[in-house]
Amino acid sequence: MQTFVTFLHVFAAAVLGAVIGLERQWRASIAGIRTNSLVATGSAMFVLLGSVALGGPTRDPTRVAAQIVSGIGFLGAGVILRDGLKIRGLNTAATLWCAAAVGALAGTGQFGLALAGAGVVVATNLVLRPVGQIVGRASERPRRPLIRKRRRQRVLPPAQTPPSRS
Repeated sequence: MQTFVTFLHVFAAAVLGAVIGLERQWRASIAGIRTNSLVATGSAMFVLLGSVALGGPTRDPTRVAAQIVSGIGFLGAGVILRDGLKIRGLNTAATLWCAAAVGALAGTGQFGLALAGAGVVVATNLVLRPVGQIVGRASERPRRPLIRKRRRQRVLPPAQTPPSRS
């Protein structure tokens, strides 16, 4: 029975990671279905390793979870690219980080939190993308000053007629 429950944890992490990756794949991101699913599955397996497989009085699953966070940081750093003045891949790196958290939750048996977390990640990527584009377009428009300065009109002296050459 214990093996079935452990398999259920890993399977839930893989499915929820794939759900997160589906949106990234649809957006043609660097990390898609497989990457997010593998990150979530790996996180679940590491949490299970720390909480179930490594027995003894010094067993501490929180240490394993802390190592997952730092490990995913390195993975996410590899996804971030600089393209001239633009930086690409930040959202993908953040999504991978969240997929690791969803996997860790599934690994500890917190299926409700894992499902909610996956839903929030997918909703954030889908709903906030158009909002970000609107705000980005608005920030690119030329800005008008709120208070316009009055221009002083220069008063020119009366026109003098140049002396004629004859």
